[in-house]
Amino acid sequence: MKKEVIFLGAALAAALLSCSKSDEVSPEEAEALAAGGGIDALVAKTVSKPYKSEEFVSGRLGGTWRSVITEDPKSFNLLIAEQDSATREITDPMLGYLLDYDMVKREWKDHDVSAEIVLYEEADKLDVICTLRDDLWWTWYESDRKVKVTSDDVIFWYNEIRGDPECGSSGYYQQFLEMPDGSEGHIDIEKIDDRRFVFHFPRIVADPLLTINMEINPRTGYEEAKKSGGAEAVRALFNVETDPKAIPSMGKWYLTEYIPGQRLVYKRNPNYWEKDSNGVSIPYYEEEIIRIIPDENTQLLLFKEGQTENWALRPEDMEEMVNNQEGMKQGGVLGLFNVRRRDTDYTVYNNDGSQTASFWVFNQNPVNSDAPHYEWFTKKEFRQAMSCLLNRDRIINQVYRGLASPKLSFFPDTNRYYDENIALQYLYDPQRAEALLGSIGIKKDGAGVMRDSRGLAVEFTLTIRSESSVIVDIANILTDELSRLGIKLNIQIIDFQSIVAKLFSTFDWESTIMGLSGSNTFPTQGSNVWTSDGNLHMWYPEQESPATSWEARIDELYHKGAYTVDDKEAKPIWDEYQSIILEQCPLIYLVRPRGFWALRNRWDHSNVYFDNRNGVETSHIFLK
Repeated sequence: MKKEVIFLGAALAAALLSCSKSDEVSPEEAEALAAGGGIDALVAKTVSKPYKSEEFVSGRLGGTWRSVITEDPKSFNLLIAEQDSATREITDPMLGYLLDYDMVKREWKDHDVSAEIVLYEEADKLDVICTLRDDLWWTWYESDRKVKVTSDDVIFWYNEIRGDPECGSSGYYQQFLEMPDGSEGHIDIEKIDDRRFVFHFPRIVADPLLTINMEINPRTGYEEAKKSGGAEAVRALFNVETDPKAIPSMGKWYLTEYIPGQRLVYKRNPNYWEKDSNGVSIPYYEEEIIRIIPDENTQLLLFKEGQTENWALRPEDMEEMVNNQEGMKQGGVLGLFNVRRRDTDYTVYNNDGSQTASFWVFNQNPVNSDAPHYEWFTKKEFRQAMSCLLNRDRIINQVYRGLASPKLSFFPDTNRYYDENIALQYLYDPQRAEALLGSIGIKKDGAGVMRDSRGLAVEFTLTIRSESSVIVDIANILTDELSRLGIKLNIQIIDFQSIVAKLFSTFDWESTIMGLSGSNTFPTQGSNVWTSDGNLHMWYPEQESPATSWEARIDELYHKGAYTVDDKEAKPIWDEYQSIILEQCPLIYLVRPRGFWALRNRWDHSNVYFDNRNGVETSHIFLK
């Protein structure tokens, strides 16, 4: 886990197991598959290999990794990457983080810095002293230019980019703490020397390393732009027309080529600091070619033809892909011997299901107070009723073909304050939904149409992203379930960037299905989502003061928990925090898809892992 703040999740939504409408199975087919043991039989033919902090074996250099993405990046700019997941996916390979976190051992590890926490208990303050590795360099592809990564890079980004509200960085909110007297304290950064810098916390917090962890970004280019043109000039830097070779890297890769709508090419950075036991720099393969292919079926065809290295299976792929993988499918005369075939030369891995889930959210922003839906959405009973109309079992069976589970808790089991007894109580129950709506004056008329106390028919819009067929299928199920109770749900399908504009600029949306990049592994993760002043406080962002008493209580508990170091004292705080969110239903989580991932067998699988905590681990993969 890299950051305390959470980013808007096209990445999450794209990672969800996906299927097309034409391939959606009927309830009867899904039940028959489950009853016949088909799902269990398929899963048994896949490989479970979670990462358990094993040491990687040494590999060898060589080869090209071939992959696909669904859309072009919007920019190569590191500030833009905070708001656009497609851009972030492209820029991350050229950067590094201050620290890393071992999800298995639940402990922080050094990465680009080593960190020392110094407590001043009497003063209720602490410092985090960071020391950069001595082998970090900004370098450029096909250039002799080599610039040391220094404290000035970190301090510039912390103060001038993340710390400047005009830049609109999500990291801005991470720099402030609520003080005991209710005032706001700032976490200052100070240079010690070229390799050392210190974060000064105005009070003791429970997870200081989570708070300070961030990417190391370059001053080069950005500092000059900020001086000459402010935040707008910073955002304009390194657009998609920039020659990628002009972009500095201190990570594993150089971006060397970009042809819009076609492909991106990365080359291995031999100056990267991480090395194996033989002194060879990671990664092992020399090149990565990423084709831009919007259509999922075309992506699958490329994998079957051996033109890409891996494929995240969709539910409709399962039976064919699992049964056809090498070792499962016989070839040759009467099946008496195996024939290596390009379309079967892969292995399928499985994980235990995502730690997080997409969610259904309703717009409670008062700029829409004249709209009929505002009165409905701001009543918890309405949101609770919608949760009671969310048929997760139907979604799991029809959309995911049984390969998912309900998301009913707020914290995942990786969070140290996870409690299985703290779970959503508003499960699928149309009769209860009708009773909840009746309690706020929404009742059926003689024609079976739900109307509010003003006589207005309950009708609203669900806006979803066009890039995700799985969300379209879920939306159609929601439409059907709500219609049975007399509520009309209209579906609006638009591109992801238009949804982002509606969420955070125009606020002209009613409800949507969205995802976030984080999974609340840490209780304080998502400072920009769960507190009322956050820019990702989805249903009503950047409130000057809490709009409701329950949001005020969430703010209070969040800050209280963040400053409570003792786990026993903190648990009741986080218990109440989770319980309020699950009771108020500002976000209604859907389901946790189980993941299946195929990898070509031309690669050595010794260093390959796949689980629901770390995702796909291929950082040390090499050719056989």
